[in-house]
Amino acid sequence: MFGRRLWTDTVSTEDGINKLRTALAESDAVIIGAGAGLSTSAGFTYTGERFQKYFHDFAEKYSFRDMYSGGFYPFDGLEEYWAYWSRYIMVNRYMNAPKPVYQELFSLIKDKDYFVLTTNVDHCFQKAGFDKKRLFYTQGDYGLFQCSAPCHQKTYDNEETVRQMVESQGYTIKENGEMELPDNVTLKMTIPSELVPHCPICGKPMTMNLRCDDTFVEDEGWHNASERYSLFLRRHQNVKTLFLELGTGMNTPGIVKFSFWRMVHEWPDAIYACINLNEAYAPDEIRTKSICINNDIGKVLEQL
Repeated sequence: MFGRRLWTDTVSTEDGINKLRTALAESDAVIIGAGAGLSTSAGFTYTGERFQKYFHDFAEKYSFRDMYSGGFYPFDGLEEYWAYWSRYIMVNRYMNAPKPVYQELFSLIKDKDYFVLTTNVDHCFQKAGFDKKRLFYTQGDYGLFQCSAPCHQKTYDNEETVRQMVESQGYTIKENGEMELPDNVTLKMTIPSELVPHCPICGKPMTMNLRCDDTFVEDEGWHNASERYSLFLRRHQNVKTLFLELGTGMNTPGIVKFSFWRMVHEWPDAIYACINLNEAYAPDEIRTKSICINNDIGKVLEQL
């Protein structure tokens, strides 16, 4: 459908923000497509100080330099594997984001007829107040376990188990989910064997409900959200709709980016807006219907 020619707006950020402000005000519906860049803007970084604070022992032992890489490491056993992943889930799912970017986004669209399509798995939208019936987490949720086989299409909330795993390593957990290591406690890199989660049906080890291969479980909640999104799209094809893409890249472009481009091209009253630091662009075919802002998402939302 689209050629290889991509277009990036050459106007200033301020002019782009003014265009987006007008598009928001005039739209009858807003469809948000969110990727990792949105959570990065909110402070959910996987490298640097945040990584060193919670994973310095794993970094020293195995020499990986970010949380994401560590998630693929072949650990010595399930006790060590879940020690790493319980911390990973705790800091990226149950801990609050350092910056109120999601809250600022919600304040902008809460009175609109909106829907959110996201590849993020950190639950930040619901924590910020978004209606869970207006959210479609296509790639899973850090807060859910599933059978690793999988022997059945069901997921399980993991918060209580993850907290127990984290605490068994020596951490205390504050009300806001922040992990703290007392001065007199030696940090452990394993969890007790009895905390390793197993499938209640077949007994095989559990894993996270994250889409990484064909074992990903699309449970009843996933299918219900998918259907609600499809219905939302069908209802709004002929009204003024703003497709607002925030922080998505080219890792899985077919989910948000390419689908948004196609619908903006086909729908008569649709506008495409993309906010992404140094990566905001659109096909030349929808240039007259696009707003591209190459800046930090949080900074742009503050100005909006």
